Amino acid sequence: MSVVPPSLLCRGLCLSQSMWAQKGNLPPPRITALPGSIVPRKSHVTLLCQGPKQAEGYKISKVGNPEPMDKEEQITPRKTNTLSIAEMTTDKSGLYHSSYQRGGRWSQFSDPLQLVMTGAYEKPSLSSLAGTVAAPGENVKLQCFSKINHDVFILTKDGNHITQNQSSAPQDRGRQTIFLLSPVSSTQVGTYRCYVAFHKNPYVWSQPSDPLQLQVEGTTDSPSSTQPRRSTAPAAWHPSLETQVHLSLAALL
Repeated sequence: MSVVPPSLLCRGLCLSQSMWAQKGNLPPPRITALPGSIVPRKSHVTLLCQGPKQAEGYKISKVGNPEPMDKEEQITPRKTNTLSIAEMTTDKSGLYHSSYQRGGRWSQFSDPLQLVMTGAYEKPSLSSLAGTVAAPGENVKLQCFSKINHDVFILTKDGNHITQNQSSAPQDRGRQTIFLLSPVSSTQVGTYRCYVAFHKNPYVWSQPSDPLQLQVEGTTDSPSSTQPRRSTAPAAWHPSLETQVHLSLAALL
């Protein structure tokens, strides 16, 4: 008996699900995670499927997972458009998508949502090679270092996943990578953190690094913009016509 590779099996399941959903010709919903898709280990998260008001049922499941998320879905689709995960664990991480039912037909699947669990490994360190205050147009290099030989490095800004790098180099009995921000502008101002992971399990991340606050000169958050205001000289005094007459009479007397 031949064994089907997991990647090929996942691809076939996703393709069949997509073809089945497109028969309904209903627009796809939108799936989001509350409070966010980057979830600390053992924390609560809720997946929300946003479809039309006329939707009669919903399905929220892992991409490529042939089994329903729970036994309730084996009998009838969910009447609610949320899926609550009480404690985030490794097996709950991955890609999720959703669809809704209307008029006996199922919609297309939503774009996949990347649900990540953090806190699996020791935190890396994040530093800026040229300081944390940059001039507009400069190139800023952020260095993320891990004591473990991780092969995936992730950079976030203000809690949002912005980029990841799978190219790293050995450094001080660990590994490091460089994130390049170029050219720097006011949009790069914010709080950065980096995470590390393994390529074989890309949705399980480490603890976050200590925050790094990046500032850009000339923006409201940079020290150069907090210059003390110049004192304003009082306006010159201009007497009224009546006052001028009284002054002239006083001079004559």
